[in-house]
Amino acid sequence: MFDIIIVGGGPAGLSAAITARQRDKSAAVISNDSTKSGLYRAKEIGNYPGFPQITGAELLQRLTDHASGVGATLITGRVNTILPIGDTFNVGYGTEILIAKSLVLATGVLQTSLFPGEAELLGKGVSYCATCDGMLFRGKRICVVCLTPDAEEEAEYLESIGCDVIRVRTKKVRINGENQVTSVSVNEEEIECAGVFILRQAVAPHLMLANLETEKGHIRAGYSGETNIPGVFAAGDCVGAPYQISKAVGQGQIAAMSAMEYSANKNLTS
Repeated sequence: MFDIIIVGGGPAGLSAAITARQRDKSAAVISNDSTKSGLYRAKEIGNYPGFPQITGAELLQRLTDHASGVGATLITGRVNTILPIGDTFNVGYGTEILIAKSLVLATGVLQTSLFPGEAELLGKGVSYCATCDGMLFRGKRICVVCLTPDAEEEAEYLESIGCDVIRVRTKKVRINGENQVTSVSVNEEEIECAGVFILRQAVAPHLMLANLETEKGHIRAGYSGETNIPGVFAAGDCVGAPYQISKAVGQGQIAAMSAMEYSANKNLTS
């Protein structure tokens, strides 16, 4: 049980973790490989106060070292599902699950196009989490769309629990069915199946957390970072422009403070 789980290890997420630890709250940051981020590849950051001409990689490393140094738990992984359970949240990444009293979403802006049929059949055979939904397809044929380095591990897990797994390694996919997945079209070949697991590098927040309100591709959040789901807060580029590091850091701090206040008001204990 963590006081706060933060999804995203950029400036907003790391700022949130630092703020939580300064208030002696347990915090876990779950993030993809930072070397794949746009910030890491930036050759020079010219407008972050106090750090003129620093590279993106250097700035991100300093933020990461700061968060780690004050005791935040840093996890490399892809969050694929968030499930509210009473007053807490189950956060699934890879084949693991953590529990949090509150959440801060700091996922950045995801440039991901959905497959045809994906949104319509989400929860009706389309899944992003092998651990969460795999047992529903035991003894059935499923397609696993492998778009990440660790996808093979999850495909093997699904096989180990008795699923008949067809691996798909292409972005030319269409998911078919009316109220339930019936097949997947891959490069003009149709594969009959009962479900499809899509394993991307990252999952959009509104797909990992049901009923999360978005607007024009961004999470709808108030000044304090509050979303429409109690206990869930958002910060950084995922809530909209301007896409600036200094803004993200400030919003991360505010979101963490809001998350701590929420937990205190709910009187949640470990």
